[in-house]
Amino acid sequence: MLTSLKSWFISQPSDDHLADYAKSGDNRHLTKLVTLFGNDLYHYLVTQSNEQLAFDISQQTWLKVIEKRQYYQAQNNPKAWLFRLARNALIDEFRKQQRFVELEDDTAIAATNTQQSFDYDAFNRALMQLSFVQREALSLQQEGFSLEDIQHITQSNHETVKTRLRYAKQNLKTLLGAHNEQA
Repeated sequence: MLTSLKSWFISQPSDDHLADYAKSGDNRHLTKLVTLFGNDLYHYLVTQSNEQLAFDISQQTWLKVIEKRQYYQAQNNPKAWLFRLARNALIDEFRKQQRFVELEDDTAIAATNTQQSFDYDAFNRALMQLSFVQREALSLQQEGFSLEDIQHITQSNHETVKTRLRYAKQNLKTLLGAHNEQA
């Protein structure tokens, strides 16, 4: 009882800076958000597009956070909400460029004939040959999101997320195997 009264009189600082920003609009919380999630957000976007587009979408996402802060609900995962905003902005940009394909295309682009040993460049080339939805699911998993978080971000059902991850891993294995056989 005493601890509940103490917490009622003394406000405890929140770890959810997005909820704090949504309530107050104080830019200190926004600065903390950028510090906490800015690099992860950019990394996710650059795995889905190129560096320039990732930078542009990252900036657009932070502007959307400012514009739509009142829509954030504190029970949500703040990082997942932020990534969902970024994903939607990226898809909008792809649609503008008419490059987004919703259907999964499991056909891989022929591997290059360059003979190199396995390296990060080969992995990145193979990653970019995956369909958008497979690359996205794999990138989000590598960012540390759970299946439920990925499901929330991509607005897909649980089984679809699992299938995309399975196909992404199978296709990467095939693409990287083909690359290693050429080397």
